Amino acid sequence: MSATISANRLSLPAAVLRHLVLLATGTLVLLPFIWMVSLSIKPPGEIFRASFAFWPEQLYAVENYTKALSEASLPRCVANGLMVCTMILTAQILLCAPCAYALAKLRFAGRDFLFGMVLVGLLLPRQVLSLPLFVLGHQLGILNTYAALILPYVVSPFGIFLLRQFFKTIPDDVVHAARLDGLSELAIVWRIMVPMALPAVIAFSIFSVVSHWNDLFWPLIAVRDQSLMPPPLGIMAFKNEEAGNDYGPLMAASTLVVLPLVIAFLAAQKWFVEGITGGAVK
Repeated sequence: MSATISANRLSLPAAVLRHLVLLATGTLVLLPFIWMVSLSIKPPGEIFRASFAFWPEQLYAVENYTKALSEASLPRCVANGLMVCTMILTAQILLCAPCAYALAKLRFAGRDFLFGMVLVGLLLPRQVLSLPLFVLGHQLGILNTYAALILPYVVSPFGIFLLRQFFKTIPDDVVHAARLDGLSELAIVWRIMVPMALPAVIAFSIFSVVSHWNDLFWPLIAVRDQSLMPPPLGIMAFKNEEAGNDYGPLMAASTLVVLPLVIAFLAAQKWFVEGITGGAVK
């Protein structure tokens, strides 16, 4: 009994310290987003005021958000982002799941070499391939189209790696039983493996959508037409052409762009954590 009491006394300060560190870290992470929302509801005269205040003296939210929606072509940019992210994610799952299954459950010559190439693809920064992709897009005649935003990302080394790690945690007996029932390898992938790896699929989906929703570098190279711009590029064009130094509408547009990602993550955070930790167990 005394040993348990002593352990609890020792663990209480440690728990308090952990929570304080987490609280401080979380505050530092959230502070820019809180400040962005604060600026989005302030009038121009209060944004550059010397005194520091999160809540404005005069609420200017309606004016800022109305200007962001009406002058920034934000609905069109959000629609572009949704369409591009959906097409990329669909293509990635269709291609990555069979590849991950082959690397996890099939035996063939060169399997380890191919998996090594996947790991190399993970190490390469995306910017390294921008010039070859630009030249290829020019030769194919797809620059300044939706295809230029989608095709470079249909194969994801990270998606193959994550799903492969999760597939390896599924017992081989499940695959053997499915083969005895007469299922083909592709049927095993889509009817057995992917449903069992749903947390990993959701985790990868969040990574993919966040990455491509926030991508500015490649769209800045691939498209010029404002009707094709995804949200980050549309906000940059709005800043240069319409907003100027009017940071209230600019922060309102940024808040509207970030909001769908926050809602999606909060809705899927349980499966996100399970998908990440499930693949790490193997």
